[in-house]
Amino acid sequence: AHHMASTKALDAAYDVAPTPTAKKLRELMYSGYYVYDHTLHFYFLGAPDFVVGPDAPPTERNIFGVLKKVGLDVGKEVIKHRAYGQRVIEILGGKATHPTSGLPGGVSKGLNEEERKEIEEMARSSIEFARFTLRVFNDVVLGNKGYVDLILSDPYQLKTYNMGLVDENNRVNFYDGDIRVTDQKGREHDRFQAKDYLDYISEHVEPWTYSKFTYLKEVGWKGLTDGQDSGIYRVGPLGRLNASDGMTTPLADEEFKRMYKTLGGKPVNSTLAFHWARLVELLYATERTLELATDPEITGTGLRNPVGKPGEGVGVVEAARGTLYHHYKLDSEGLVEKANLIVATTNNYAPICVSIRDAASGLIKGGKVSEGLLNKVEMAFRAYDPCFACSTHSLPGQMPLAVEIYDSRGSLYKR
Repeated sequence: AHHMASTKALDAAYDVAPTPTAKKLRELMYSGYYVYDHTLHFYFLGAPDFVVGPDAPPTERNIFGVLKKVGLDVGKEVIKHRAYGQRVIEILGGKATHPTSGLPGGVSKGLNEEERKEIEEMARSSIEFARFTLRVFNDVVLGNKGYVDLILSDPYQLKTYNMGLVDENNRVNFYDGDIRVTDQKGREHDRFQAKDYLDYISEHVEPWTYSKFTYLKEVGWKGLTDGQDSGIYRVGPLGRLNASDGMTTPLADEEFKRMYKTLGGKPVNSTLAFHWARLVELLYATERTLELATDPEITGTGLRNPVGKPGEGVGVVEAARGTLYHHYKLDSEGLVEKANLIVATTNNYAPICVSIRDAASGLIKGGKVSEGLLNKVEMAFRAYDPCFACSTHSLPGQMPLAVEIYDSRGSLYKR
C-alpha cells in the first residue's frame, strides 16, 4: 500500500499519468495484495474470536484453534490462497514483500502471457475460496444468535463519519477515485480529490501518545467522542463500505447488499462488522483480479509515460486498513524535500480509542474481569487491524515507553 501511494504521489509530483496498461498492472498487483492481506487478517486475527469463541482460553484462541475447528484441509486452502495473493505481487512487483515495480508515469515490468494465465488461474480459485470463507462466516457467526447479538450490542456501536475512495458511481475502489465522507445517517458530507486533502483533514496531538488523531476540519476536534458534532471518522473495510453505494463486481455487490439488509441498513455502526465488510472486500478483490487478468490490455507493452519536471504531489490509495495519504515536495533534482504521511491507523486512531473505552465500560461490571471479558474488549481493537508501527513516530527513532497511572482525582500515582 505504501509503495502504491508513494508511486501515485510521484506521478502527481512529476505531472504524469501512467499508461493505461501500467495503471491496470498496478491495480492488478494491488488486488493481489488485498487477497493476501484480508485472508491473513480474517483467519489469523479475526476468526479465532468467533470460530473458537470469545471465551476460549488464549492458548486455543489462535490460528491453530481455528484449524482444529474447521479442519486441516481448510487450513491448507487458507495458506494456499494467501500465497496466491503474494504470488501476484511477486510476479508484478519483483518480490512478494516490499515490491519495487512502481515508477513515476508507469511500472518497470510488464506481464507476459504465461504469467497472465497463472494469475487468471489463481484468481478463479481465489473467488471460490472467498465464497467459501463467506459461507464459513455465515454458518459460524451469523448462524449463532449469540454472536449476532454481540455484533449488534451497545458496547460495540460507534456513530462516526466514514471515509473511503469511490469511483464516479460511488462504488468502492481500492486504487483510485475521489475521497468520499458520509455522515452518521449515510449522507454525503464531503467529496474531494487527493490533492485537496489538507483542506478537509487536520491532525490533533495529545501528550500521551506518539500517534496523532485525525479529524474533519469543518466539524472540528471535540475529543474522544462520536456523534455528528465530533469530527472523528472511520476508515478501513467498514468505513469504505459505509462511505460507498456498493461494489463494482457482481458477487461482492450481492454480499454488500446482504450485509446491510441483515444488520439493519446503512450505515452499520458496529465495530465487529469490520470482519464481515473485510470478507465482502476479499470477494471483490478476487473478482477484480480476474477482471484485470483477462483484460486484453494487461499484456500491453506501453509501460511508462515520460515525466515532467519535479514538483509537489499527493498520492492516495485504500490500504487494507484504510485510506492512506502520501504527500511529497521534491526539489529541482527530484529529491524529497518535504514529506507528509497520514496512514490508515492514524485515521482510525481516535475511533480505536473510543471503541476500546466503550467496550471496557460496557462489558466490565462491578469490577469483575474474566479472561473472556478482557478478550471481548480486545475484539474492539482487533476489528480495525491496526498498524501502530506505521502510525507512530518519535525522534531520534527510538520509542521510550513509560506507563503513568493516575488516581480518580487526576493526580499522578505512579510512573
